Amino acid sequence: MSLQVVLFDFNGVIINDEPIHRELINEILLSQNLPPNPSDYNECCLGRNDRACLLDLLQRRGRAVNERSLAPLIARKAQGYRQKLEALDSLPIYPGVEDLIYKARVARLRLGLVTGALRSEAEWILEQANLLSYFEVLVTGDEVQQSKPDPEGYLRAVERFNQLDPSLDLAPQNCLVIEDTPAGILAGQNAGMQVVGVANTYPFHMIQRQADWTVDYLHELELDRVRAVFEQSTLPFPMTE
Repeated sequence: MSLQVVLFDFNGVIINDEPIHRELINEILLSQNLPPNPSDYNECCLGRNDRACLLDLLQRRGRAVNERSLAPLIARKAQGYRQKLEALDSLPIYPGVEDLIYKARVARLRLGLVTGALRSEAEWILEQANLLSYFEVLVTGDEVQQSKPDPEGYLRAVERFNQLDPSLDLAPQNCLVIEDTPAGILAGQNAGMQVVGVANTYPFHMIQRQADWTVDYLHELELDRVRAVFEQSTLPFPMTE
């Protein structure tokens, strides 16, 4: 077994934008005469796309929702998200992202992105941060039917890499996922991939119980060590870095 591809999550791994998402979701709830509830937000939204988040939040409050009623709310949130980011002096890209991308490229690993964010959001942010060209494959929330923890996004990323380069013959077990939430970690593992959990959104001890590798910060991830384990063994990885 060899490591060929690193698949990044986006929100909470590349960009530190969770406070913005929380604020915008709370604004939508208030517009529906519904008070925000932090625990509901954490359960329904962290690691999941806007559609799944809003659907669960509204249904928990007894609201009848469908694709037609969700569409304007998702569009409103997307517009607000862009406006809030444009108002910032600089994008809140996590420290260590560029360094990890550099290490992966030096190791001749290919990069993909699997996110619940809209493609328009992810592409714009990556372009502004001069990172877009490094990712060969992007699978975004508006391109899948099921949100994380369903493995659809990660499995679709494998398909797209193989469509892009059939000689790669990529399998899920040749991929390393980087995630920050339980939903994302489970999505990668459900796809048959090994997962690095980074403690950006949840405490280290919570992520440690679920991920195959766990780090506090991206710069702590030793890709050479991870790659060596891929090549030497088919046994599960140790739980901590």
